[in-house]
Amino acid sequence: MEEKQSVFDSNSGMTAGEMLRNARTTGRRKREIATIAKLLCIREEFLTALEEGNYRVIPEDVYILGFARSYAVELGLDPEEVIAKLKYELGIMADMDNTKDIVEMEHKSESKKFNFSTTRNAIKNKSKSCWQYVKKHWIWFASGAGVVLVAVVLGIVLLSGKDDENSQTPVATEEVAVATVAQTENIKDPDFRYPVRERFNEKSRKESRVILQAEKESWIKIEDARGNSVFSRVLVPGDVYYLPLNDKLKGTFGNAGGIDVWVDGRLMKKVGPANTRKTGISMAPDALKATGLAE
Repeated sequence: MEEKQSVFDSNSGMTAGEMLRNARTTGRRKREIATIAKLLCIREEFLTALEEGNYRVIPEDVYILGFARSYAVELGLDPEEVIAKLKYELGIMADMDNTKDIVEMEHKSESKKFNFSTTRNAIKNKSKSCWQYVKKHWIWFASGAGVVLVAVVLGIVLLSGKDDENSQTPVATEEVAVATVAQTENIKDPDFRYPVRERFNEKSRKESRVILQAEKESWIKIEDARGNSVFSRVLVPGDVYYLPLNDKLKGTFGNAGGIDVWVDGRLMKKVGPANTRKTGISMAPDALKATGLAE
């Protein structure tokens, strides 16, 4: 079996982006970014940003690492090597070229192997002792099993009697569930421009004054007045998010022109141009209305 390359081999002089671009453009199987983007369902500009090391184009570190891992696997690279280099470039991990650190890591690995072996032997010996004890006192265990069996049978008999008495309960529960579904379906949404793919925060659907729908793939993050994250997700075309009633919410948009903003059932202007990042946008209904209606 061919071993994967280490982070410390001859490729250590290359950045993560250079490794990705080199794997894509050299060798017998040269590939286009557009083809890989469609296969992985990742935008072309994100893959280009990874190769060029322009990480500011991608909203957060978690998406940078996730996209890079998928890209590396598709190109036949060792994903762990690429991620390790990328973390170092982003300042997430310390310099792993330090020989002392490597030796300490190897020692820890050997220690873990030893502990695992010792633990396994201890479990084996303990199991053997328990089995010998059971063989010696089998009468006690057989009596205990008999008592448990009798208790289980009595419990089944008593529960079956209660089920007969409450035979009408499931019907009532089903009626309540049907009524709840009907009530939810009666809630009228705005005339969305795109078919709804998935709804988020439906518990606020009835009272929400501000509703977001993705026209294009876009990462959004909603925060409260203290900066705590209320919602953070990449929305794909058709996805809908119902904002809770709170005039202090602020929004960050990875693709400001890719989100439709509906306030009180009316479509507002975009919070920014396409493919631009906007932060600190007030999500208060009145503030959004001040931007004006969409043309």
